[in-house]
Amino acid sequence: MEGKEEDVRLGANKFSERQPIGTSAQTDKDYKEPPPAPLFEPGELQSWSFWRAGIAEFVATFLFLYITILTVMGVKRAPNMCSSVGIQGIAWAFGGTIFALVYCTAGISGGHINPAVTFGLFLARKLSLTRAVFYIVMQTLGAIAGAAVVKGFEGNTRYEVLGGGANSVNHGYTKGDGLGAEIVGTFVLVYTVFSATDAKRNARDSHVPILAPLPIGFAVFLVHLATIPITGTGINPARSLGAAIIYDKEHAWDHHWVFWVGPFIGAALAALYHQIVIRAIPFKTRD
Repeated sequence: MEGKEEDVRLGANKFSERQPIGTSAQTDKDYKEPPPAPLFEPGELQSWSFWRAGIAEFVATFLFLYITILTVMGVKRAPNMCSSVGIQGIAWAFGGTIFALVYCTAGISGGHINPAVTFGLFLARKLSLTRAVFYIVMQTLGAIAGAAVVKGFEGNTRYEVLGGGANSVNHGYTKGDGLGAEIVGTFVLVYTVFSATDAKRNARDSHVPILAPLPIGFAVFLVHLATIPITGTGINPARSLGAAIIYDKEHAWDHHWVFWVGPFIGAALAALYHQIVIRAIPFKTRD
């Protein structure tokens, strides 16, 4: 018994009582900032993992558009909001689908499913320009394919009557209002992505990588609740472009630039805020 008591005593004194929970794996002293991704990495084109990641982005964005656009059209088809899932249901469809798809694809491509997310991570040097451009192309093609399948299910007439899930600045709001909503909404999303996938937090808290898809999906849900009345909520240029191309009506293109400029500005601001203010990376010295 004396030997066991001694072991317990040694174990209890092994770590300082003032050590914060979840910091035993790695501390600020032994953490090393990962090097920035190269701007161009020609060797990527010869790697199957590169092409596999692009395919994963295509499939994920395809499924994202398929589920969400069908949900939007189901709400518009109902005689009133009370007989459908309503705005809350649409927001849950977008947020829940992102949660599931990020969980499924994070280990393959990073689970971007959004050109604005890819753009923000590229600005932070988390991926090469080659990979960023490839992801955005595959995301856009996946979105077009997803919206096309929805149109095939609904039929041309019903699809056009229900609006095709296309984004536009709603009546009562100006283009400036729509642009501002898209900037702030995308900032919330991309800032959440940076925080949930932060390499330093992953090293310190082992539970963070597992939970990362949850706050990302929840951010999408919250932004949709706030901005559906203003723009229908874009915050994803691929989603807006895919729906606009398949719907292809004049009013779907009138404000389309808002759904590219806004998300890209929001993503850039989130990247700058996280890298410069939160992480202070430019002010750190490298060994």
